[in-house]
Amino acid sequence: MSASAPPRVLATPEDTRAFGEELAALLRAGDVVILTGDLGAGKTTLTQGLAEGLGVRGPITSPTFVIARVHPSLVGGPALVHVDAYRLGGFDELDDLDLDADLDASITVVEWGHGMAESLSQDILEVVLTADPATEVRTVRVHGRGPRWEGAA
Repeated sequence: MSASAPPRVLATPEDTRAFGEELAALLRAGDVVILTGDLGAGKTTLTQGLAEGLGVRGPITSPTFVIARVHPSLVGGPALVHVDAYRLGGFDELDDLDLDADLDASITVVEWGHGMAESLSQDILEVVLTADPATEVRTVRVHGRGPRWEGAA
């Protein structure tokens, strides 16, 4: 998988989690991942796979009402900071979470972060999920931006 890979079909929630585990192998401390997609597109399911691949403490649930959760590593790797920007009014409210204090030492995943979280880092990996409401089959597209992701394989 490259940082700007062609679309990929994820037929089941298990496929979405497996994709998250695969993506976790590319990530390192300091990475910012923005998850974009409609309600029910699989953002939290993908984050569950990321968490499994990173070996962090769970459970991973949607942080909609607490806005952000930190999941420490159980294997000596970076923590996973899981943010849900759905209820935030813009970048100022995201900035109030003081995420930059954890950015260099953690992998930060921001659900609903498109148009808001891009300024957290010059290097952003955006994962766009779409779901067919009739079949729940998801399609995922990954777009990397910045020097970190240029030429990533």
